[in-house]
Amino acid sequence: MAHDGQDVSLGESLLLDDLLALTKASIAPAEAVLEAARQSVRAMVEEDGRVSGKLIEANQFAAHGLAWLATYVESLRQMQYWADKLTGEGSFGEVEQLIHQIAFGEYLSQIAGGIQMNQGEMVRLGDLGLGAEVLTAFRTPAVETLMARGNGQSVRARLVALMQERSAEITVGKTGLDEELEMIREQFRRYAVDKVEPFAHEWHLKDELIPMEVIEELSEMGVFGLTIPEEYGGFGLSKASMCVVSEELSRGYIGVGSLGTRSEIAAELILAGGTEEQKQTWLPALASGEKLPTAVFTEPNTGSDLGSLRTRAVKGEDGDYTVTGNKTWITHAARTHVMTLLARTDPNTSDYKGLSMFLAEKTPGTDEDPFPTPGMTGGEIEVLGYRGMKEYELGFDGFKVKGENLLGGEEGKGFKQLMATFESARIQTAARAIGVAQAALDVGMRYAEDRKQFGKSLIAFPRVSGKLAMMAVEIMIARQLTYFSAREKDEGIRCDLEAGMAKLLGARVAWANADNALQIHGGNGFALEYTVSRILCDARILNIFEGAAEIQAQVIARRLLG
Repeated sequence: MAHDGQDVSLGESLLLDDLLALTKASIAPAEAVLEAARQSVRAMVEEDGRVSGKLIEANQFAAHGLAWLATYVESLRQMQYWADKLTGEGSFGEVEQLIHQIAFGEYLSQIAGGIQMNQGEMVRLGDLGLGAEVLTAFRTPAVETLMARGNGQSVRARLVALMQERSAEITVGKTGLDEELEMIREQFRRYAVDKVEPFAHEWHLKDELIPMEVIEELSEMGVFGLTIPEEYGGFGLSKASMCVVSEELSRGYIGVGSLGTRSEIAAELILAGGTEEQKQTWLPALASGEKLPTAVFTEPNTGSDLGSLRTRAVKGEDGDYTVTGNKTWITHAARTHVMTLLARTDPNTSDYKGLSMFLAEKTPGTDEDPFPTPGMTGGEIEVLGYRGMKEYELGFDGFKVKGENLLGGEEGKGFKQLMATFESARIQTAARAIGVAQAALDVGMRYAEDRKQFGKSLIAFPRVSGKLAMMAVEIMIARQLTYFSAREKDEGIRCDLEAGMAKLLGARVAWANADNALQIHGGNGFALEYTVSRILCDARILNIFEGAAEIQAQVIARRLLG
């Protein structure tokens, strides 16, 4: 039996323990490259023994490249965890082995030759200040074997052949989750197939709001209270359950998969920063779907720089607040009952320290009068995709918020309270990205099988089947990274780093999958009538919201270098 130092032919007949020995042996060399890169980049950004924000900015490409390298190394660790877990359960079959093999073959090759941060930017080890000696040490026999043979054309073709045989299965490969979570997946997959997928494209083309009937059905299914503790009217389920539900609903339509995001953010804010009275008042209403929330943070010209927000909330003699200012990119603003509203309560500040969070009540609007609440106006922002809830600009002039709705009952805590939600929000966004990536694979695979060219199906051509194979593999990589961050969150472990990595990778995978699925469609993919055109538009937002890819990489880099 071959092991680390021996030449192993990677193909359909590879023995299971040969593969696992090779992949396990390749993780330490990858970790060594990451540590060398961390030390090298830290030397670039260090001044007087401390990491300098100015120097990180000056060396941004290297810093962000470090974030991507760390994301790849963590991805390989989590793929190994997944493989070992399934092996222990006796369920690591041929599909899973091929996915694992291709994942290591590809990601190790990219570490050595250049990691694709996006389609136009590739970071190489030299960009991180590393010399040839680091690459030489990295290329151990196990790494060399996996790079040379792990992701060959015959391996990809075999995976796609098995995907065709097992097209009725919900996912390509076992996810590693327990039976209860897979039952939840099946329930929401059935719902998406019956109630979402047949109508989503029409909602998109007509730029319509998701019907209230769907929202009511999701409320009955418990979507808005999945992770809210039972004592506050929720189900008290794990973050992994949120991932599964978000995946399958987003696979049907990202707008539907994102309905729960606002409830997740609002509930996290209240659980982490609210008073007990606020928890008792708001959490049951959010969990049941009686109250629909929207997040009102971003302002014109601020983007990700939340510390520079200018919207003011002034406390009156009666203890209530009057809000004045403008907000933008507010999702689902018209229909909702409450806004988690970030505003400046200390006019003498110009940074995050003067910000406070409010649970600002409003009256849900109608098509004829979307913003009937006094002191509040709004207008729709027309967008390429992600249309089912609509985006709005909001104006506040004399808008009233009850003093009792200051989150936590204390001013100046708003930014800190918002920061506490970032982990869950990014885990959920990574799950949405997986759903979109899976939707792209679904339509790409179906079209490749049905479309005939030159006397055979498109899927028979290696460049087409190769795309489909990599789409399936990267979905599993992003999925395992996301589940890892969800496990950490459930265990109370700080996971902003891992959640950021999951979101960073998931968004890139969703866009790559959508782009490849459209390519498989050829000219038809460019036609609005084909579903893949919507999936492409929907996928594009994932690299922007909940922290743009560049911001995400910056946050990861700061944690790695700190």
